[in-house]
Formats: sequence, C-alpha cells, structure tokens
Amino acid sequence: MTELMVRVTGRRDVAEGVFALELAARGGGTLPDWTPGAHIDVHAGSAGVRQYSLCGDPGERWRWRIAILHEPAGRGGSAHLFRTAHPGTELRVSLPRNHFALRAAEEYLFLAGGIGITPILPMLAAATRAGARWSLHYGARTRAHLAFTGELARYDRVNLVPQNESGLLPLAALLADTTATVYCCGPAPLLDAVEAEGARRGLTVHTERFVPRRVDTGVDRAFEVRLARSGQVLRVGPGRSIVDVLEAAGVAVVTSCREGTCGSCETPVLEGEVQHRDSVLTAAERESGATLMPCVSRAVSDVLVLDL
Repeated sequence: MTELMVRVTGRRDVAEGVFALELAARGGGTLPDWTPGAHIDVHAGSAGVRQYSLCGDPGERWRWRIAILHEPAGRGGSAHLFRTAHPGTELRVSLPRNHFALRAAEEYLFLAGGIGITPILPMLAAATRAGARWSLHYGARTRAHLAFTGELARYDRVNLVPQNESGLLPLAALLADTTATVYCCGPAPLLDAVEAEGARRGLTVHTERFVPRRVDTGVDRAFEVRLARSGQVLRVGPGRSIVDVLEAAGVAVVTSCREGTCGSCETPVLEGEVQHRDSVLTAAERESGATLMPCVSRAVSDVLVLDL
C-alpha cells in the first residue's frame, strides 16, 4: 500500500490565507506512523498532487494535521482544496515520507518563513523532549500571516519576526556565531540565503523545498540507463526524463510530483555519475551518488546502472 483514503474531520484558519485540515482514516482506527519533518502527497483534483507537511503530534495515531497556504493565483492545488476540503470530504493521500528528518543534536537553530513553520512545529516538541537546546526565528509578511502562534506561545525560545514591523530575518547575525544544527523551511529566497550563508560558515544546514530549486543544467545530452535486475538497456534522449523512458518500457516506478521535490521516485544507483536536479537530497547525498530522482535527474557519464 502506497496510498490511503482519509476523511477531513476538522478545518480552521490558522493565519491570513492559511487553513489547517485534520484528517482521520476513512474507516476509523489508527493512521500510519510518522516522524517530525514528514510530509504526505495530497491529490488535488485536476491540479494533480501537492505535498504538505504533517504538523500535528506524531503520538496522536488517530489523526493527522496539515496546513495549506491558499494561493488563488498559484498552480491550482491549494485553490482546489480551499474550495472542496471541508469536514466529511474524503481525500486520497500517500503514506508519510521524510526527507527532512530531525537528526539528533545538542543544539538546533530553527528558521521558518510563512507556511514553512509546518514541518518545524513537531520538531520543536521533539527537541524539547530530547532535552536539546534550541531557538526558533519565524518570519512572515505581517503578524497576521504568522501561523500557529497560539501553539508557539507555549515556548520561551521563539522569536516572531513580522516583516512589516521588524524587517527580514537577520540571517547573517543568526548564523554568525552559532554551532547549532540548522533546520529551515520557507520560501525559496530564504532557503537559498540560508544554504549560502551556512555553506560559507561550515554549518550543517537542512532545508526542505516544495517548489523546485533553480538549477543551471546546461543542455540535455543523451545517455543510457542499464537496469541491473533485468539487463535492459534504455536510451534517454534530450528532453525526456528517465521516468518517461522507464514507463514507456513498461518498468513501474512510483512517482508523484515529477519535479524532484517529493522524493517518491528515489532510486539506487549502482554505477555511473549523476547530474542531480532534485530539491530533496543533501549535498553529501548528491556527492555520494548512491541514489537519484529519475523524474528530473540525468547522467554525466554515458551510462547509469540502476537497481531496477
């Protein structure tokens, strides 16, 4: 089972333009386990599939919670769910996946922008239970755009930064003297800035993106994919993805976003050099070349051998 049906059991506004949904198993009972940082894919009608972080309590096995930024001029997913996802509605969703897992550390620096607070919320509770030192700096356009402020009020290590009152998050100052492990989620400019500043300072930075990062890939070139289990050799031409070629050859691959953000199609690489174009793997994971996202990534070498 890779998907299940859930029922919307609650809905409420949690910030300007942000609504939260509570979800329960369609037939009752418990839902699959998840850990802080996990997300699920949600089918949003003709708009396709969208990824939303689980932002409730992992210990509450009878319900999940997600929060959605309503973007009327967006790609259509949030608008569809804004119109249709009300108590009693059933949604088709994936099992939880986690490419943003909270790794053990003595100290954390959490940075969030807007809807990016959602995967961070359960991390705060987990870090507190673990006895780790941590602080959260959370920015949004205005105070009304800061989500879940009532829940954040229980902590004394939270700094709320409405842009219209205090400006942007002072990233250079926050990252200047810290040795903490950094977790960041939010709009692309924030993630880009945190990754760049963290790299300059040699910090361990974990980010999560639901919009593909900008990648300068140059011109696509043709290459071959060899499937280790069957021995098939397939040619991937310019303008075609590995997933497209695999599916055309009758090779089943689990896919969802098809833009390198969800991680559902991650595939082990046995030989060859990968040109990574995803927004999921860390720098170290890319350097290792052990896996790739075949929906977007390609080959530098003439041949890739995949564990398929």
